[in-house]
Amino acid sequence: MLSKKTYRYHPDRRNHLVTVPGLPCCFTLGNTYEEAVRQGEDAIGTWVEGSKALGLPIPEPNVLLADAL
Repeated sequence: MLSKKTYRYHPDRRNHLVTVPGLPCCFTLGNTYEEAVRQGEDAIGTWVEGSKALGLPIPEPNVLLADAL
């Protein structure tokens, strides 16, 4: 995909957070690790579609999801 993702589990909230540092304000939560990863892919797609619609630049890819998580 487009950018490195970071993954963090929050035991106090019992959720899994995925952020995409290369895409401003691109993040999502999941109840499980697998759900968070799927949601992360969806968040990236939504971010890219929205940016294209607004004519904003899209950053170049720097790492695959499989390499980042």
